[in-house]
Amino acid sequence: MSLAPRAVLVHRATEYEELLARHGTHGQAEFFLASRGQSIKEVAERHHRTRRALAEVAAAVPLQWRRTRLERADLDRFLFAPEDVVVVVGQDGLVANTAKYLDGQPVVGIDTDPGRNPGVLVRHHAEDARRLLRAATSRGAVAEELTMVEAVTDDGQRLLALNEIYFGRAGHQTARYRLRPGDGAPGEPQASSGVLVGTGTGCTGWLRSLWQQRGSAMALPRPADPRLVWFVREAWASPATGTSLVEGLLTGADRLRLVVESDRLVAFGDGMETDAVELTWGQTVELGVAGAALRLLG
Repeated sequence: MSLAPRAVLVHRATEYEELLARHGTHGQAEFFLASRGQSIKEVAERHHRTRRALAEVAAAVPLQWRRTRLERADLDRFLFAPEDVVVVVGQDGLVANTAKYLDGQPVVGIDTDPGRNPGVLVRHHAEDARRLLRAATSRGAVAEELTMVEAVTDDGQRLLALNEIYFGRAGHQTARYRLRPGDGAPGEPQASSGVLVGTGTGCTGWLRSLWQQRGSAMALPRPADPRLVWFVREAWASPATGTSLVEGLLTGADRLRLVVESDRLVAFGDGMETDAVELTWGQTVELGVAGAALRLLG
């Protein structure tokens, strides 16, 4: 007998909850903000909207299903099962934070604050949850396969991300490395504030800001395109380092190869700095299109 589906409701602490954790009570948090010319009202209202959405989604889970709630801070310690249906209740970034821990499970994104969130990944409202949960387990479920990026080190460490992977120093100071693009061009020693390699989904955020800032003529991939884009941040020219390789595309089996020439560099995905891969002098990391994809219900 097969297991009933399990709904995994992923959420994160709200700004209001973080304020209470720091200041102890509503009144103390209100005083803290008021003394700085700010109001707690909007923060509290967003908190209540989020909690209402989470309660509505929980109530929409079919009675015969199993269910659990999962906070973002616990993602790296949670074991997702093949029969899970993952419902992310929150912001677009929370979907990206969750994606790296999945292996083909369908994902539903619920926007808790329509009009404030871009809604690139949290595409639905809480009232749609019942229909979407049923659709997620049906034979004809329609899901968009969003490309992911992976980094693999020479000692076997692997990192996945939905938006982008950052390679450089943890504090974003100058990193030294040798870069070799995946198109067969010769490599180049570089000093920069880091390298970003990401997907079409990532091109709706941080990567797009870099693309716009430098006025790049390169066509950005779309979320489901099996291509990646990479940018070097603030490359520094010197007698020992160059700036001729600062952007490019990776397609199919192409890999961007980076050899560490600094004491300690890191790679982390989608802003999750606490879940980083550490690299030391002489180590190599290769970045490219991941074999896994995020199954996002449209």
